[in-house]
Amino acid sequence: MTGVGIGWRPEIAGYVATLPGLRFTEVVAESVHLRHPPELLMDLVERGVRVVPHGVKLSLGGAEPVDDARAAHLARCAELLRSPLVSEHIAFVRAGGVEAGHLLPVPRTREAVDAIVANVRRTQAALGGVALALEPIAALFDWPDPELTEAQFLTEILDRTGCPLLLDVANVYANARNRDESPTDLLDALPLDRIAYVHVAGGAEHDGLYHDTHTDATPPEVLDLVKELCARTTPPALMLERDGRYPPAAELTRELDALSAAAGLPRITA
Repeated sequence: MTGVGIGWRPEIAGYVATLPGLRFTEVVAESVHLRHPPELLMDLVERGVRVVPHGVKLSLGGAEPVDDARAAHLARCAELLRSPLVSEHIAFVRAGGVEAGHLLPVPRTREAVDAIVANVRRTQAALGGVALALEPIAALFDWPDPELTEAQFLTEILDRTGCPLLLDVANVYANARNRDESPTDLLDALPLDRIAYVHVAGGAEHDGLYHDTHTDATPPEVLDLVKELCARTTPPALMLERDGRYPPAAELTRELDALSAAAGLPRITA
């Protein structure tokens, strides 16, 4: 995948359909009804736009095995949308049958690495030949006594599974800010040669913590980090995430154009 894209959501499906330079998009896998997929989404597939199913509820970081039905749904989404790539988070969302309703961070221990690798392999078996890209999340807290740094933790998982990386630049910024660390230091420690594509999103500060909201405009600091990333590696495909509080079309266009400019890539809006 190349260029700049924007996440497909029903609320902005009409806007996404009008983007003349759109080459790829992403849809939340759990929102896709396999028997009755959204017509506007399938129109993009017919136009040759690459659509990536993005899972949010597999709970790859959970101690319990991934649910086979959820993995099968992700595989069927890939088949329906003709997608050679799907993605999910390195996080857990449930334990003991209780749903958290949120992506929660995993302890950075070797035991957790083993559990994640087992769940990824279980998911890969369901996906067949479809690649699975893994996304590190924005965490509002870290578990105590980590055995690995974030970069070591992620690299070991990628090495053992063969998965590519879905790098969320906004998550890098959020984690560095909340830990009072340098986001570029984290970039330099990550395996940037493994990137499949990149997420970019906005956030806001609440009670001293920066939240990756997806409902705010991308801040200048995140766009600066996009420039830093693209100075370190061949410009990858970048996707803007918006989830809720959708602005008018003109504002979305300005945000996409700012992202394209930061990455040094052609505009998709004209």
